[in-house]
Amino acid sequence: MAPHKAVTLTHVRYQKGDPLGHFLVWISLIPVFISFGGFVSHFIFRRELQGMFFAIGLIISQLINEVIKDFFQQARPATCALLEMCDSHGWPSSHSQYMFFFAVYFTLLTYRGIGLWDTRNKLAVIFLPWCLALLTMYSRVYLGYHTVAQVFAGSGLGIVLGGLWFWVVNSVLICFFPAIEESAFGKYFYVKDTSHIPDVLKFEYDNARKARTEMAAKSEE
Repeated sequence: MAPHKAVTLTHVRYQKGDPLGHFLVWISLIPVFISFGGFVSHFIFRRELQGMFFAIGLIISQLINEVIKDFFQQARPATCALLEMCDSHGWPSSHSQYMFFFAVYFTLLTYRGIGLWDTRNKLAVIFLPWCLALLTMYSRVYLGYHTVAQVFAGSGLGIVLGGLWFWVVNSVLICFFPAIEESAFGKYFYVKDTSHIPDVLKFEYDNARKARTEMAAKSEE
């Protein structure tokens, strides 16, 4: 029988009885939560082009990470034997790359005023993603999955790719957003771009109330 292999996406181990390790395991899974809980939910309920291209950028970033890992084939630290991870490469850290890409892109979206709400205290909004990015980077070293050099390489690459992809989307690809909205795909899935609206939640709230008032008025006629 061929040896079994764990799904590394969610297969994270920590030393039994270590509360900090237990906490950092959940931190290490944040990229999974963002991908499946955040972006999948975003597509189902929001279908914003900015969010979709954000997700596409993260996918491209992870593909680049895999190519680099396969090219350099740098081993993980010696603790990989306990973690059953020695058959995969460690440089650069994909978790660190993902989270720092996310933090940079989210920060640039916030400072450009692109988002669901009108953000006046921008520093408070971007504080959480950067904290999570730093904690994720630390967790990968603490739990023994990467060396310090590997997580710094991943975080650096994530910062560069996040900034570059934001520029590509909002300087080059954004001119195609109206065409995507008017395409068969856009009309079928109700895909939209609201990056020109400063406070999307208030805009939708006001229009929902207005529509309800108009419907009530018509029903009384």
